[in-house]
Amino acid sequence: MIGAAAPVEGAAPETDIVQAFQLERDAVRGRMVRLGPLLDDVLARHAYPPVIEQLLAEVLTATVLLASLLKYDGVFTLQVKGDGPVSVVVADVTTDGVVRGYAGFDRDRLPTGANATPRELIGQGYLAFTVDQGEDTERYQGIVELEGAEVADWMLHYFAQSEQLGTHLKVAARRARDGAWRGGGLLLQRLPEDDPLRKQSAAVELEDAWVRAKLLLDTTAEVELIDRSLAPNDLLFRLFHEEAVRVWPPTLVTRGCRCSSDRVVRVLKTLSPDELGELRDETGAVTATCEFCSTVYRFDEEEQQRLKVTAED
Repeated sequence: MIGAAAPVEGAAPETDIVQAFQLERDAVRGRMVRLGPLLDDVLARHAYPPVIEQLLAEVLTATVLLASLLKYDGVFTLQVKGDGPVSVVVADVTTDGVVRGYAGFDRDRLPTGANATPRELIGQGYLAFTVDQGEDTERYQGIVELEGAEVADWMLHYFAQSEQLGTHLKVAARRARDGAWRGGGLLLQRLPEDDPLRKQSAAVELEDAWVRAKLLLDTTAEVELIDRSLAPNDLLFRLFHEEAVRVWPPTLVTRGCRCSSDRVVRVLKTLSPDELGELRDETGAVTATCEFCSTVYRFDEEEQQRLKVTAED
């Protein structure tokens, strides 16, 4: 789970947040995500075409939404890979709520219109979730084939295949007229059977409550998920006021990258002489660019010798 943020002075923030809530009457927990400057910051570091920006914004929003459900101490990564014009989209979130992402694509294969669905961009492929909690722990990974046209469809298929708990969600991201990006997501998940709230009601009542909660979520328009003039708490109350909605203080998420010169050097030392040679320019310097934040790392020949980065057999 994304760690609790430090207490926020004054009014609660309404963007770049995760809002946890619970429907007490229905034994359902939920998460709401609102992203703004974070998306602008991630996308500004890449010169992506609009259709790629749209896809990455949706994946970033979905990643933050799903990471907020998990208890982990490390990094949660969502990766989508396929055989379409977009070969890969990656986003990850640390326990501290630091987010980054990138997309790999063939510009020549991209559709000319602006209305391609995520599935048309990715093609046939799979969705993978990975939780990495460090060298001394085993990685958890879940993989499912892509089903459906939209990012939310892929997430729902994953939950249907791998989770015992019923889950329903919506995800949206759009670039506003002022050029700023906005993302929003809303997720509901049934509480475990041993939860005290579930034990208080009959099974039939809870089934009816779950159906009702999903229908209420489905009434949410995409614009409501990203509307800066509609506070998260106001939207939750509008949707679920009859379900005894309870909210917790929001937690903050920010853009950040974990790349560094030391990390790049470690990667360079794993490359073959031919692979390393391909990174050299006419001066003999090796240049590497972080896919997540576009930071360029350059090592001249003298520095390569000092760091023992060579192309010799």
